[in-house]
Amino acid sequence: MAAFRAAWTAAGGTGRIVVLPDTVHTAVLAAAALGCEVGAIANSLLFDAAGSPVLLLTSGAHRVDTAKVAAEQGLPPLTRAKPDFVRAHTGQVIGGVSPLAHPAPVPTYLDTALRQYPEIWAAAGHPASVFSTTYDELRRMTGATEITVN
Repeated sequence: MAAFRAAWTAAGGTGRIVVLPDTVHTAVLAAAALGCEVGAIANSLLFDAAGSPVLLLTSGAHRVDTAKVAAEQGLPPLTRAKPDFVRAHTGQVIGGVSPLAHPAPVPTYLDTALRQYPEIWAAAGHPASVFSTTYDELRRMTGATEITVN
């Protein structure tokens, strides 16, 4: 989490970092623990696009249509990344992938459905850690391309 905190600070993060109970491992459980709507949870989903990583930051309220995203963004098919692929490209483990602090830049896409929430929460580099931010701040910190994912 130290790498995340350094990257978050360097990127101008202004929210809070919160450590949740280890039992909070889904968007629904995280939302309940944080007292927010499940849609305000920004899931960091790393996909394998023909050997290259692609990160989708998507609202916890819905599923990603990977075929639609790949077609609209001109990407190869998006397949679920294996744990070793996730760690190699993010330096983090599944369930704790942050939008920040990766060993090298990862193409990132931001679900516009998150814009409706004044405060959103994303993983902070560890499965039990999250940080609060706003849509505009997250977009700025990540340089993400705005998309619809479903």
